Amino acid sequence: MKHIIILGDGMADWPAASLGNKTLLQHAHTPFMDFLASKGRTGMLLTVAEGFHPGSEVANMSVMGYNLPKVYEGRGPLEAASIGVELQSEDMAMRCNLVCVEGDILKNHSAGHITTEEADVLVKYLQEHLGNERVQFHTGVQYRHLLVIKGGNKQIDCTPPHDVPLHPFRPLMVKAEVPEAQETADLINELILKSQELLANHPINLKRMAEGKDPANSIWPWSPGYRPQMEPLSVMYPSIKKGSVISAVDLINGIGVYAGLRRISVEGATGLYDTNYENKVAAALEALKTDDLVYLHIEASDEAGHEGNFDLKQLTIENLDKRVVGPIYEAVKGWDESVAIAVLPDHPTPCELRTHTAEPVPFLIYYPGIKPDQVQTFDEIACAAGIYGVMKENEFMNEFINSPRITQISTDK
Repeated sequence: MKHIIILGDGMADWPAASLGNKTLLQHAHTPFMDFLASKGRTGMLLTVAEGFHPGSEVANMSVMGYNLPKVYEGRGPLEAASIGVELQSEDMAMRCNLVCVEGDILKNHSAGHITTEEADVLVKYLQEHLGNERVQFHTGVQYRHLLVIKGGNKQIDCTPPHDVPLHPFRPLMVKAEVPEAQETADLINELILKSQELLANHPINLKRMAEGKDPANSIWPWSPGYRPQMEPLSVMYPSIKKGSVISAVDLINGIGVYAGLRRISVEGATGLYDTNYENKVAAALEALKTDDLVYLHIEASDEAGHEGNFDLKQLTIENLDKRVVGPIYEAVKGWDESVAIAVLPDHPTPCELRTHTAEPVPFLIYYPGIKPDQVQTFDEIACAAGIYGVMKENEFMNEFINSPRITQISTDK
């Protein structure tokens, strides 16, 4: 049996008064997800282990069944793996956002969703003026880039920029958690302030401002770590001999690298509401012909949640349903080899809050022959009554990978 995980990043949300006290999953028109929920089994998944920040790297690694206290090393090393930067043992890697600052205010975490082409010019400019044998800047995708500091101490307190839109940035700069990390904190803060001097009047930013766009006028490094020790999924789940990951986000692709998944690049995948859903679906279906597992990640709902845009987030949820979940189900239902389908978010990104939270998320599992539970719709409220209850750690992945195989074996008998 084949397996596909369709992950709508940040898709879960809170009930909103403007929606009649419904969540966006309840309010949106999602006939395919509701159908699979009614024909499959459902539950809630706790994707953020105790003591961890509800970041996408934490949540997606949890979905895959990794033991976070044992393997988590921050976003930086995952970004490095995705863009092909080989970390040495003494290297500390950090996610490095290009952000927009207005005066002393951190306006947004994405520099107005700057393009990769524009960002590449700025990152290379920063490397030219701030880089050296110890400090290296590397281009990633859109606003998401990489800073590597040789000999850096990761015992520092860094604030994720998407958590603090419209807050003064200076109180949020890097702080040492132990005296030995003070030099690292001072270095990073110096790089932030120097980047602002360098980027303020860069031609890319002057052009963006003339067009009414936010400038990318500061870096914001965060989530430091060293090279993680992650087992491939093929070791954790022997029935997954070959797998692939499809995502527009370097972070997710980096997890895939360490998980032993083949990265599939898709033309038109943007990580936003305008991503090319059809190309992603085509790539996923093609991969399922040869692979045992496909991890199909769609970022759009998370970005809409960070913007606090209810209408846009509802559109992204409905697009996921009709342009991803529906076409994949319709395509694989007639295949000779059965396909198990799981649909879930990684974490909530409530529009009201505009950042991630750690509450459990709804999930559904469907495959031919599964005995359905009583749940009829896919949302945070309905799935809480699902047969799986609240799962955590590797329970979801064990159920998703192993139960269809057991069912198939018993059916074959």
